Order: sequence, then C-alpha cells, then structure tokens
Amino acid sequence: MTEIKKNRSASSSNNKIWWLTFGILCGGTLLTRFYKVLEPDHVCWDETHFGKMASWYINRTFFFDVHPPLGKMLIALSGKLTGYDGKFPFEKPGDKYDGARYEGMRIFCTTLGALIIPLTFLTMWEMTKSIDSTFIGTLLLLCDVGFLTLNRYILLDPILLFFMSCSIYGVFKVRSLTDSGLEPFSTRMLCWQLYLGASLACTMSVKFVGLFVVLFVGLRTIADLWNVLGDLSKPVSLTIKHLIGRSITLILWPIVLYVFFFWIHLTVLSKSGNGDGFYSSGFQARLEGNSLHNASAPRVLAYGAIITLKNHRTGGGYLHSHHHLYPAGVGARQQQITTYTHKDDNNRWQVRAWGGAAGAGGAGGAARVRSGDLLRLTHAASARNLHSHRERAPLSPKLLQVTGYGEDGVGDANDVWKVIISGGKDGDEIQTVRSKIMFVHYLQACALTTTGKQLPKWGFEQQEVACNPNLRDKNALWNVEDNIFDQLPKMSFEVYASGFLERLFESHAVMLQGNAGLKPKEGEVTSQPWQWPINYRGQFFSGSAHRIYLLGNPVVWWANLAFLVIFFIVFIYNSVREKRAKAFGKKIQETGDGDGDGDGSLLNAAGWSCAGWALHYVPFWAMGRVLYFHHYFPALVFSSMLTGILTVYLLRNLRRYLSQELGKTAYQCAMGLVISTAVYSFYLFSPLAYGMNGPLSNEPNSTMAGLKWLESWEF
Repeated sequence: MTEIKKNRSASSSNNKIWWLTFGILCGGTLLTRFYKVLEPDHVCWDETHFGKMASWYINRTFFFDVHPPLGKMLIALSGKLTGYDGKFPFEKPGDKYDGARYEGMRIFCTTLGALIIPLTFLTMWEMTKSIDSTFIGTLLLLCDVGFLTLNRYILLDPILLFFMSCSIYGVFKVRSLTDSGLEPFSTRMLCWQLYLGASLACTMSVKFVGLFVVLFVGLRTIADLWNVLGDLSKPVSLTIKHLIGRSITLILWPIVLYVFFFWIHLTVLSKSGNGDGFYSSGFQARLEGNSLHNASAPRVLAYGAIITLKNHRTGGGYLHSHHHLYPAGVGARQQQITTYTHKDDNNRWQVRAWGGAAGAGGAGGAARVRSGDLLRLTHAASARNLHSHRERAPLSPKLLQVTGYGEDGVGDANDVWKVIISGGKDGDEIQTVRSKIMFVHYLQACALTTTGKQLPKWGFEQQEVACNPNLRDKNALWNVEDNIFDQLPKMSFEVYASGFLERLFESHAVMLQGNAGLKPKEGEVTSQPWQWPINYRGQFFSGSAHRIYLLGNPVVWWANLAFLVIFFIVFIYNSVREKRAKAFGKKIQETGDGDGDGDGSLLNAAGWSCAGWALHYVPFWAMGRVLYFHHYFPALVFSSMLTGILTVYLLRNLRRYLSQELGKTAYQCAMGLVISTAVYSFYLFSPLAYGMNGPLSNEPNSTMAGLKWLESWEF
C-alpha cells in the first residue's frame, strides 16, 4: 500500500513538472513570437509574392505559381476574414501598407509558426519520454532567431513548417499507440491516423518539399509494421490489419484531401489573369474573361486568318516577335522571334500561301490550310515573315536561328514552311486547338521549336525559339489557339474546354516544370547547400531603416552541426559495442535516471531525428534549381531535436564515471549551462529578428559590430 502511494506521488510530481515545463515553453513562445509582430509596417521580402497571391484569390483572378495552393488559400482566407479587401498591390519589398489590412494575414502566419514550438515539445516527448531532452531540443528551436524571423511574416514557410510538425507529431503518436498494443481499427487509432494523413496532405499541398516528410512518415510506418510482424506472440493477421488501416488513412485519405484542395483552388480562381498563358488552350477556355472563354472561332484554319500559335511544351508560350533585333554577334541582326507566356498583340501572325498556291476552297470560297501545305507566317504587327537560315541559334549552337525577315510580307525562300499534322496525313485540315502541328523549314529541313531556355535582357528574358534539324523534337509541336477569320462559320470553344482531371494533371506538369526551371533574379541573394548548416550567410528581409536579417542563432546552429558529427561517432561506437557484447554473450547495461526510458530509447530517437534531418537536407544537393537559405529550416527542426536528445544521452553516460552526488550536481550544472547559453545567445542576436537601426555592423559606431562573427554576415 505504501509502495502504491509512493508511485502515485511520484507520478503526480512528474505530471506537474511536465505541465510546468510545457507552460514555460508556451509562454516563451507567446512572448517571443508576437513581440513587435506588426513591425515593420511595410512589405518584407517574399510578402510581395504571397500577399499578392492572396489578393488574387480574394479577387478570384487566376495566376501561375510553382507551389501547390493550400498555403496561399489559407493566407487569403485569413486576410478575407480580417477585413483585407485584396486591393493592395504588393509591388515590391519596402512598400508601406498605408492602411491596408495586412495584420490578419501576418498574425495568422505567425500563429502557425508559434504552434511549431509546442508541437515539437509533444513530438520529442512521444519519442523519448524524457522531459530533459524534450525541454532542451524544444528550447533550442525557441531560441533560434532565424526560426523566429522566418515564422513572423506573410510567407508559406510557417504554414509548411506547421503542417510538417503536425505530421512528425502524428507519426510518433501512432507509433506509441501501436507499441501499446492498441487495435488497428479502434476509434482512437483511426482518429490519430486520419489526423496524420490530413497533416501529410496539407504539408504536400503547401510546397512540394512536403514530399520529404511523406518519405519520413513512410519509413517510420514501415518500421512500425516490421515491429508488429516481428512480435511472435501476435498473429500475422494483426500486421495485415495494420497495413490495410494505414493504406486507407495514410495513402488514400491524403490523396483525396490533396485533390480536394486543388478542386477548391481551380473553382475559386475562375477569372482570367496573368498566368493564363502558361496553360493549354483547353485550360484557358474555362477562365472567365479569357479570349477563349465563351468564345467562338472557325473550326478549321484558312489562308488569310490571323492566328496565335501555342507551343505544346508543358508551360509553353506563344510564338512571339517584337520590334527589336538580335544584338551584334548573335547570328544575323534581324528581328527577334521568341515564345512569350502572356497574351499580347505581338503573338499574332497571318497565315499566307506561298507563291499564291492554296488548298481547296470551302464555305465562302475560303482556302483551307491542310497538312503538307507550304506557307508563310507574317507577323501581324511588324509585317515581317517567320524566317530561318544557316546561322546558329543564340543559346543553342546546334540549332538554327529563327528571325523575322522582309518588308510588308515580302521576303525570300527562307520564309517558307511546310505545315504537318502530327499523327495525320497529307490533305487533312488543320483544326483550331485540336490539331498538333509542326512547321518544317522548306530549305533547311528543320522544325520550328522552343528550347525553353531564357534569353538575356536583350531578349526581355523570353524563351528562345530555334529551328531543330531533329524533326522528332517533342517541343516542335504547336496548336492554333486564336483563329480570326470572318469568312468561315464559327463554333464555340466550349467543346475544347478541359475537365477537372485534365486541369489537375496539367497544373502539376506546369508547376513541376516551373519549379525545376527557377533561376535567380538579378541582384538576388542565393546560396548553396554546403553553406546552410554552418550558417555561412543570411538574407535581408527588410533593408530599410528598420532592418530585419534572416540568420540562424550561431550558438544553436553550430551546436547542432557538432552534435550531428557526435551522433555518427556515438552510433558507430555503440554498434561495435553491441556486436562485441553479443559475440561474448554479455548484456549491455543501460543508463537511466528515472527520467524517461534508457539509452536505447534515446539513441533510437536520435537516429530517427538524424534520418529526418538527412531527408530534408541531402536531396537539395541534387537539385538544379535556384536554392535559398530558408530551404534548410525544415532540417533545422530535426537537428535541434537531435541535439536535445544527444545532450541528455551524453550527460547521463558521464554520470557513470562520477559518484552519485557529484554526478547529479554535474548533470544539473551542465543542463543549467546549456539552457542559460541558449537563452543569452537569443538575447544577443534578437535584434536581427526584431529590427536593427543605425549603422551596419561593418561601419563605425555600429552597435552590432560585436555580433559579426563571420565576414560573410551582412547585417
């Protein structure tokens, strides 16, 4: 009876300590995250993009972005509910809000960013059941000024990190329930699995890098199923039930939610906008205000028609020209030909027969254009003909240059092209939108194509058009979109309009291609993956008198880096130790102090934290797209957890070599030192997040001079 009372008393005491610790961290989160949250009162960094996109959602205007829609829809919803009218232009960083109701959107993002701290605490508790390691790991994240900065503005990052943290917490909660023997189809288990599946869907629906946490959850789920299967006291049917349950809740359920978010996105953005040109003609026919919506055009193409030609490359633009010549040294100094992804009068061309020959007449005596015909395309605005010759293309030396040549439609034989329907036969009529056509140069025997390469500023950063001797080029396919010709009967574009699934798949193809092709803008600060863990260089969020600089707390970041190295040493050491102990038939004694499980549990948790860090960091080394410093912050969550876990593991093992009293004192002193160092370093570097005034750190009389520990830091 006395023993039971002691256990209850200890449990009650531990429970109070848990809630006290959790309360202290939540209080610290509230104070640090919402202090000066509305300062500066101007557009900061990428608020110019995501604030603008929120405005487009509120106004229901279609646009193109490389990220899935959920994060932007949530920002727009928070703005709508708090009085933002979608009229502020968000033109550039530094623009004053001047009465625009931006507060709701910024506080919403900050709130989700703040919730990451308690979620990390709950996750670490599920992983370790150690209040000390849980507190240290969460405190490191709380005291990182970079993590604070990134999560206080109208950005996708706090939303992404919030849903990622929900997913990590969910997968370890499910593991705990599985280990406790809870039935796979019990209400509690299903609820947590549905929560986990919803979190995964939301993470993927904010940014495609959410795939990394999906992989992490997949590995953790496989490990759970393997453990259940390895328990010989339980039937194999139990493993099959778990597999069925998780297939439904962690695969089918997230897919349904993900598709549902896109359905909302495509339903809300029903009006034509500046992103239309990235999508196919059938896609555009669904957008109100687009020239193809509720429009009509001749079913077939005739000579004399004014047309636009859209490339079939994913995200391909319109064949375009303008009154500018290729610069000296770039082939012939003739008029530039490009592809352009926006609607423009310079996209219009007139179809003209070569040498007066034309196909058979149709209704009203109009001569139809047929597969196999020879023709010329004359730019409607400049009256120059589409032309190619033996000069090299500007960016693709193996291809031939395409130019605009001639005067008032009069040129030479290099203006003649043969039109061919892909998959058709000579004599077939060219149909508006539906026919995939190639233009093969009559003399050079090359196909009109777009390489997708972006031209320099002299080409207005539009895409290169060239003539490819390889007639199998998949980017050499075009379709007629606008078809202006009054002598033929018209039909509604409604028959060409894409259905939901077609638009869903096309949206993904365009987003993925856009993501892969991202290039840095002029003067933009980019970085490389090797720079991130060492905190090599930060990034200005606000460069005015009220300066905000995204930079990690160097004490936290360099400690995380050191503990990553230490973990590999400890892992190798323990692997060898366990192997030798098994060979000699000895049992390894675990160290514990009543705070959670023993060394094995901590090392297992550290291993999963390291795996999460690697999954969220290593893939960036293989990416060809432009990269930024903020891409490392999901990995930072895992490395901070690893540092907290390994700190307690090492301190516990240090106590083995000291007397009980001395060991306890040393342990408490070390914990106190870690906590005080983290808090003091946050105090030192907090001006980077809350705002700096006065001279830069490299200028005389700067109050920040003592904090410039690396020359590459620019604050």
